[in-house]
Amino acid sequence: MESIRAFVAVDIQDQRILEVVRRVQEELSRYVKAKFVELENFHFTLKFLGEISEEAVDEVHSVMKELDFKPFELELRGVGCFPNMRRVNVIWVGTREGGEVLTSLANELEKKLRRLGFEPEQRPFTPHATIARVKYVQSRDGLISALEKMKDLEIGRMTVDSIKLKKSQLTAKGPIYTTLRSVP
Repeated sequence: MESIRAFVAVDIQDQRILEVVRRVQEELSRYVKAKFVELENFHFTLKFLGEISEEAVDEVHSVMKELDFKPFELELRGVGCFPNMRRVNVIWVGTREGGEVLTSLANELEKKLRRLGFEPEQRPFTPHATIARVKYVQSRDGLISALEKMKDLEIGRMTVDSIKLKKSQLTAKGPIYTTLRSVP
C-alpha cells in the first residue's frame, strides 16, 4: 500500500499577487541563499498531514466537506520570517483582512481531523505563505533592512473560494504538488 505525503491548502494563483511575490523573492535573493518557492506552488497550508494512506484521502476529503466554508476576501500583506530576525529559517508573506477566517478554517479542520487520528499541531496556526527556505544569510544587515521595509508591503487581494487536499512529491528539483481533492 503506497502512502502519500499530503497537506490541506489554499492555492494562490492570482497573477498580480504572484508578480509581487516574484519581485520580493528577487530582492531577498541579494541577501540570502535560499530555496525560493516556485510561484506555481505558492499556497497557504491549513494543515500538514504527513504520510497518509490512499483510503485516508477520501476520509480527509469528507472532513474538508464538513467545514463551514463560504468564499471570502483575503488580503496578503507584509513579509516576515520564522523563527526570528537573528535566525531566519523561513521567509513568508502574511495576511491582514481575511487572515482570521483562514485561522478559523485551519482550527476547525484541526479539530475535525483529530477524529481520524491526526496529531494536533503543537504551535498555534499563524496564517502565512512561505516564499523561501533559507540555507544561509549572506548579508544579515541587508536582510534585516529589506524585511523591515517589507513588513507592511501590500501584496494583493484574492477571493478564497476553495480548499484543496494536495499531494507533495519531493524531488531533487523541488516539490511537485498535485491536487487530489478540492472543496469549493
